[in-house]
Amino acid sequence: MDGEAILSVRNLITAFETEAGRIRAVENVSFDVIRGRTLGIVGESGCGKSVTALSVMRLLPKPAGMIESGQIMFQGRDIVTLPAEKMHEIRGYGISMIFQEPMTALNPVHRIGQQLAEVFRLHFPEMRDREIRERCVEMLQKVGIPEPNQRMNEYPHQLSGGMRQRVMIGMALAGEPDILIADEPTTALDVTIQAQILELMAALQAETGMAIIFITHGLGVIAEICDEVMVMYAGTVTETAPVADLFKKPMHPYTLGLLASIPRLENPRKIKLNTIKGQVPSLYDKPKGCPFQNRCPYAMRGCEIEPPALRQVGANHRVSCYLY
Repeated sequence: MDGEAILSVRNLITAFETEAGRIRAVENVSFDVIRGRTLGIVGESGCGKSVTALSVMRLLPKPAGMIESGQIMFQGRDIVTLPAEKMHEIRGYGISMIFQEPMTALNPVHRIGQQLAEVFRLHFPEMRDREIRERCVEMLQKVGIPEPNQRMNEYPHQLSGGMRQRVMIGMALAGEPDILIADEPTTALDVTIQAQILELMAALQAETGMAIIFITHGLGVIAEICDEVMVMYAGTVTETAPVADLFKKPMHPYTLGLLASIPRLENPRKIKLNTIKGQVPSLYDKPKGCPFQNRCPYAMRGCEIEPPALRQVGANHRVSCYLY
């Protein structure tokens, strides 16, 4: 893959201790994030997208969640083995994250200005209060919030969903991170606001040169802003490719199913939408072989024996399927 990898994840296994025993939510996941580019991670709910992001941030719920094995290399250091105090220096400053739901991510009892100022106080302790306020107003302006001086004194419930999401983006960018992880940042927003948020993120990336990991259900969003794409299913990587290659020549049966299920304007009215038959296997009872075997129209002998390896099938295009 062309360009410098600012983050390299290798053979990541993330597990959770439950009453029924240990389950693996992410299994043997590997990928690179290239400086200044956007990696999209796409898949159904429960496929391990958010757990992968939380593993990179070392924010797994304790004591249940743990990184069982693997490497997460950032600027020459393995995040997995870093002491907690060193991870505090990276989190928000080197790698920052926008969480799924801004209403729950923002503290409802603190004003917007207080919450944004806390980021500057944490990462720039030498700043005076007056400079912090100026930087807060400047950041709100940068993310497109009107009347930022007034908004500084308001509470989260006084802002619309789109404005709360812009505040979250402002907080994530306040530490001037090298990597921004956006975990479904346009969920529950209408299409107009969604387009504005995507446009804002693209503009900020062009301005700062940061890399973005964009987590979403929507392949339309992936096509809009991503450079590379990683498709996940049941905690594993099924396909990775440059975004143009994935849409032009999808190879994994799961990717084909996802693309076929997108409604198209040229289809006749009231036509039945394509779906992927069956259900995602439970993490408590994953099949021994390929996790997609029970839903795959091309399943063959051998699929049930062991999971297929991720194989190179083209320039920067890899797929985990016995068809190739």
